[in-house]
Amino acid sequence: MQFFKDLSWSSFTAGFVAVLVGFTSSIAIVFQAAQAFGATPEILASWLWAISIGMGLATAVPSLWLRKPVMVAWSTPGAAVLASAGMAGGFSMGDAVGAFMVSAVLVVVMGATGWFERVMNRIPVALASALLAGVLARFGLAGFSAAQSALPLVVLMLLTYLLGKRFVPRYAVPGTLLFAVLFVAAQGGFARVDIPVGLTAPVFVAPVFSFSALVSLALPLFVVTMASQNLPGVAAIRASGFGDERARGGDAGLPVSKILTLTGLATLLLAPFGAFSLNLSAITAAICMGPEAHPDRGRRYTAAVSCGVLYVALGLFGATIMAALTAFPKELVAAIAGLALMGTIGSALAAALHKEADREAAMVTFLITLSGVVIGGVGSAFWGVVAGALALAVQHYRPGKHAA
Repeated sequence: MQFFKDLSWSSFTAGFVAVLVGFTSSIAIVFQAAQAFGATPEILASWLWAISIGMGLATAVPSLWLRKPVMVAWSTPGAAVLASAGMAGGFSMGDAVGAFMVSAVLVVVMGATGWFERVMNRIPVALASALLAGVLARFGLAGFSAAQSALPLVVLMLLTYLLGKRFVPRYAVPGTLLFAVLFVAAQGGFARVDIPVGLTAPVFVAPVFSFSALVSLALPLFVVTMASQNLPGVAAIRASGFGDERARGGDAGLPVSKILTLTGLATLLLAPFGAFSLNLSAITAAICMGPEAHPDRGRRYTAAVSCGVLYVALGLFGATIMAALTAFPKELVAAIAGLALMGTIGSALAAALHKEADREAAMVTFLITLSGVVIGGVGSAFWGVVAGALALAVQHYRPGKHAA
């Protein structure tokens, strides 16, 4: 099978790092969202099953089919919105499931009609690149901030990474992760956890549709997911060189609208079991789509497939694998994410600042996105693009330009 011929240690490690970073960085927010609707331990496990199976299949299957990395994740901002609204509104789990399904239908509409992709096509490259750099830079900063509590570990990882980039660039990230794990193990730094063994059982919850849940849960979830997840997700695809290449004489890039439709359908199907929102990924996409995954762009799809397979395994053996992942020190997770993303952050900034005419607008987008500001429940990624577009308009608009 061609996949096994294309697979390498660097691409498999990229997939593993993506899973490690994706889960350990935000799973607590997902659990808070579930508990806000009165989830039992069985339903919590079902949520983990549903989102893991959904992400895994929606990542691995199209990546194998297209031979290009398709990266799907859950909506962390969406989980935060749900946790807040659930605690304030007194909604039941059935109300939540109904809201998940309505939001999923809206995502399907945006994908099937191509509306979202048409909007993305109107965003200049400089702003899209600045948006991606702002989203990823927070993880880069967090990676080095980890030195405040684990200086020897972070210094070791940085030196290992730099030496790896100098002598064996293809294995810089896998080597860094290996040395970090050995160092932490020697120091006894892994958390002691009880690791249960067994398959996760999904729990079906019948949806309940109400106007209050539509207004308070479904619409905010849809808006936040599109603005804070799918928008930077498309930026990650294009910055990594997997956008539409037909204009340059190459193969067609990833079909964004079809993938968006797929995420909506997957959410709709798995919502009764706890999949609240599946969407395009930005952070983990940058890990699996970048040169650290594989120097040959045509073989980076193996990183996405590896990530998807690990997601499915996490869903099937959720309690077992989740316990193992939580044993990793948070500093190790933060540092490996920051190092794995450095190349993509640098490339995105270079593209954002390349044209002097767009430089100030790109910096506005970058800084606002990096700030993490949330206005009206919508995250900084959306407001960064809005402010950058406004800056471009102010700088380049010429009254009477189109006058006869």
